[in-house]
Amino acid sequence: MMADVREPPPMFEDPNDNKDIDDEDIFHTEKKVQISNRPLETLQDEKLDYTQFEDITEDVLNGNPTAEKEFESVVPEIPTVSVEPKPPVTNHSKTTQEDALPESLSQPASSCLDVEIPKEAIKEPKKEPLFQSSLDDAPRVSVTESSTAQAAVGKLPQPFGFHSVSREEPAGLEPEEDSRHSIDITIMETKKVGDGMNAYVVYKVCTKTAIPDFRRTEMEVFRRFSDFLGLRERLVEKHLHLGVIIPPPPEKSIIGMAKIKVSKDDSGSMEFVEQRRAALERFLNRVAHHPLLRSDSSFVDFLELEGDLPKATNTSALSGAGVLRLFSRVGDSIGKIAYKMDETDQWFEEKTQQIETLDTQLRKLHSSLETLVNGRKELALSTGILAKSIASLGISEENSALSHALIQLADTEEHLDRVHEAQSDDDFYIFAEFVKDYIGLLQSVKDVFNERIKFHKIWKDSEVTLAKKREIKVRMELAHKMDKIQDATREIAEWEVNVDRSQQDFEKISKNIRKEIKRFEAQRCQDFRRIVIAYLESLLNHEQQIIRHWENFLPEARQIV
Repeated sequence: MMADVREPPPMFEDPNDNKDIDDEDIFHTEKKVQISNRPLETLQDEKLDYTQFEDITEDVLNGNPTAEKEFESVVPEIPTVSVEPKPPVTNHSKTTQEDALPESLSQPASSCLDVEIPKEAIKEPKKEPLFQSSLDDAPRVSVTESSTAQAAVGKLPQPFGFHSVSREEPAGLEPEEDSRHSIDITIMETKKVGDGMNAYVVYKVCTKTAIPDFRRTEMEVFRRFSDFLGLRERLVEKHLHLGVIIPPPPEKSIIGMAKIKVSKDDSGSMEFVEQRRAALERFLNRVAHHPLLRSDSSFVDFLELEGDLPKATNTSALSGAGVLRLFSRVGDSIGKIAYKMDETDQWFEEKTQQIETLDTQLRKLHSSLETLVNGRKELALSTGILAKSIASLGISEENSALSHALIQLADTEEHLDRVHEAQSDDDFYIFAEFVKDYIGLLQSVKDVFNERIKFHKIWKDSEVTLAKKREIKVRMELAHKMDKIQDATREIAEWEVNVDRSQQDFEKISKNIRKEIKRFEAQRCQDFRRIVIAYLESLLNHEQQIIRHWENFLPEARQIV
């Protein structure tokens, strides 16, 4: 015979039940949902007689006034929970009615008061949508034509080796410079000094700045090329071991300087001097916009001190110091190959690979740009030759209308010759020289990475030496050479300090390199964006000139009878 198993009363009624509730049911409901302010654990600690409590509760529900007084004496200070209509659910998340119950009501039936709780008596907490208040308070941003144009600019194709930069972090792309640290450096003019093999070129450097490290806001000084090289050498000595990326100056050119020394006419070497002038100007501005280098005393003296600077003796390409410098670089390269650093930092491993890839791609791009520049120069030269041939044909033509049209065509070709030449110059000065500068900057980035490898080698060599010193001490102790143990202990203490110092230096340069690479990448994206836009504007301008010249010639061609 099966036992009579009764199901426990439901926690709440069926939501589809449309049962009417009269006033007496509401009164009973208010009695059934009375809950103590005290926590459930407190009631359990008092060990109430739940059987008696159930009997009293039943009498209360039947309307017995004596039972009501007993109920109040058993559970004092019970507030009455008023029945309010259920507020509409405003959020879109799907939640069950059980999730909306308070924690005390969601406990198992054995651990709470065994009373029925109708659905109408349960007051669900109002749930607001996530971030609703912050979105309501946020200002409404309308999309205007300017913002659309800026978004279109952000879609420009990125150069080789670039990684997409989120537009949510505009500070990384276009860092705004403080007006207190603004500085603008231009090289206004060049002048040849001396004759023969003693001849050299001086550059007039004009500076306007608001940086407090300078004594004046406007300065003009004359500097020769060796002064620029000396400045860079002093910056390397002071800051390279700290992990600072030092911008490189333009390379030495023995052929270019030979032209200046031998040539009696300045026009023969004007192109070389202009290229070097522009490169030196870019070098100074890159140093000036570095937050650490622009405050260096050597850089300040370079821009401020009038007269000649102390002669730099280690900058000549054919000097003994130059040869020693070459051997030093070869030794560093051999040492880098011989010492294989076990890189444990994935960030440095990825950045090293990225720099190598970017360097390879930029060199290919520079080679293509040089081919383009040479091609445009040949096009300009060929266009000029064509113009002269057409002009000769027009002069010999007997038909006056045709002769006039041919002469106008030759004039148009001469204009196109100048346009192609100007475009060739823009290809070189705007784009090719910029890419060449960044190839040099990538070499400076490699220099700081190599400096970090040197610090790592010093650190590991110190650890090896310390281990050897400890082994020697153990051998002395085993051999009972007590007179030498004290010296060995002192040497171990010294090498322990050296190991700690070497480790701190390695960690310091690693931290500085991270900051430098972050600043370098932000500046690189900003520079390439600016150069690409300038180059596209140059192309459009020259193409419009070509179209305009052909449009001016078209009426002359139609008048030919």
